[in-house]
Amino acid sequence: MNDTPAPTPGKTLVHTEDLLEFAASLLEKGGLSAEHARTTADVFVWAARRGVDSHGTARVPAYLDLLAKGVANARPEITVESTTPAAAVLDADRAPGPVALTAAAEEAVSRARTNGIATVGVRRTVHTGAIGYYVSKIAEQGLIGIGFVSGMPNMGYTGVKGAAVATAPLAVAVPGGSRAPLLLDMATATIALGKIRQARASGTPLPEGAAATEDGTPTTDPEKAVMPLPLGGVKGSGMSLAFELLTGVLVGAPVFSSFHSDDPQGRKHRQNALLIAVDPSAFGDAGEFAEAVDATLGTLKELPVAEGASGVFYPGERSAALSAERGRSGVPVAPKVWRDLLERAQALGVVRPEPVGDAG
Repeated sequence: MNDTPAPTPGKTLVHTEDLLEFAASLLEKGGLSAEHARTTADVFVWAARRGVDSHGTARVPAYLDLLAKGVANARPEITVESTTPAAAVLDADRAPGPVALTAAAEEAVSRARTNGIATVGVRRTVHTGAIGYYVSKIAEQGLIGIGFVSGMPNMGYTGVKGAAVATAPLAVAVPGGSRAPLLLDMATATIALGKIRQARASGTPLPEGAAATEDGTPTTDPEKAVMPLPLGGVKGSGMSLAFELLTGVLVGAPVFSSFHSDDPQGRKHRQNALLIAVDPSAFGDAGEFAEAVDATLGTLKELPVAEGASGVFYPGERSAALSAERGRSGVPVAPKVWRDLLERAQALGVVRPEPVGDAG
């Protein structure tokens, strides 16, 4: 072990458990309880293992900043309100998203076990991270997980000048038997904000119709692009607006309307979510369902492969395989992220893990 930052010419390979402990230690020093720090770190490392670098360990410094600025509440008083057995609202009290949504997923599973289906809305959280994580946690219990998130408007809306709606994501996880669960995890934007920043850094032109200038004019110039455009035009923007209604408006904490009002509090960062857990046994035999899921996914994979394609894959299949591989060999951390983590570690007095090696 060594707590002195060192040069990192290529990606640094770190064992999964070491990276998890390192991230958790940083977040705990940032103010989170030990339990909440590990929960939050687990979401980041889960994303990193699956190759979703935009929501991986690069998020640790950003969360430390959210905690330091008081945007995220390090010691939230989370409450659960319910007037019916199959539905509840979790008030996060500005807890980090991983803390709030992990609790919401557990609540949804518990209620769905009794009622066959359960819905938990999350009010007043801060940056949810990769929502595929939470529906995957539901799927690990043999239940179907569905999730929606909406937050601060940062994406265009068809016909509107400037940023109008959020890049609101949707995730669905369906467990099978012997196969990795189907995991659909997507945003309503054509391109992620992180991809725009990467293109700007590398000077690479953006795809047509992916991003826009501040006034909403489509552009391929990464220097001029400030926001993504909705996936499928009116389809993506319509989905984002629907998710605002299904999350913030449903739980009494709308973001869209207050953001576009004269209230200065409307621009204060926050997100809302909705998680749904469905127990297949409420619809029939759970074992038969799992077998049918496997058969459906197997049928897809046996279809003729198109010319030039590397194979036929269902959503989440390749990221699950990558996660398994990185669980064995380690997680590669980009040079800039690694340097940032080491700088934070030195400032906070956290001992860094010994890397496995250079991932190239």
